[in-house]
Amino acid sequence: MRIYKNLTVIGTSHISADSVKEVEGVILNLRPKIVALELDKDRLQSLLHKKEGVRLRDIKELGVIGFLFNIVGAWVERKLGEKVGTVPGDEMRKAIRCSHNVGAKVVLIDQNIKITIKRLSKNVRFIEKVRLVFDILKGIVIKDKELKNLDLRKVPSEKIIKKLMKKMKRYYPNFYKVLVIERNIIMAEKLSKIMEVWPEEKIVAVVGAGHESDILKLIKDVKTKIKSKV
Repeated sequence: MRIYKNLTVIGTSHISADSVKEVEGVILNLRPKIVALELDKDRLQSLLHKKEGVRLRDIKELGVIGFLFNIVGAWVERKLGEKVGTVPGDEMRKAIRCSHNVGAKVVLIDQNIKITIKRLSKNVRFIEKVRLVFDILKGIVIKDKELKNLDLRKVPSEKIIKKLMKKMKRYYPNFYKVLVIERNIIMAEKLSKIMEVWPEEKIVAVVGAGHESDILKLIKDVKTKIKSKV
């Protein structure tokens, strides 16, 4: 968790029980005016109203490769969640419930998932997609002992997160660009605007741990540039 001015950013793991507890504790204790979530409308609907089966409309909108990649990603996350006894996205559901309890406004700050998947389909080479999916399914993405012994029930330390991000950037550069860099910029811009609209109110943002530090850095850079122009 990091704090900058009136903004508190919680970096979570989407399958961590500890993340659920942290989100609940922070929101109920701070009682913020705004709770910003790393979600878009489509992902929010999927979280609250579980969709079943394959829809032809999804294949048409995402493309065959994009649709298949989305299916594989969801399957992997679900399997990891089963290992630790959680359902992916539980921390977001908890954030929404706690927001309602304290009367906070819920704001979605992520890019639409369909745009993200289309960006992946367009910008990531086929061989990179195949390599990532193969590595995930074979369990060979994480090779060193420090990463192999990760406790999935907990949010990884900052050191581990940096190591994972470095590996992703090195081996899957285009995935890193679309999934991390581009979305960090979008979420940082939205959070900056929220801070401008409610400068005196408490704001809590719930994002994946891999986004936390870079989003805050981007926000600080924006605020510094604005201040220097005044």
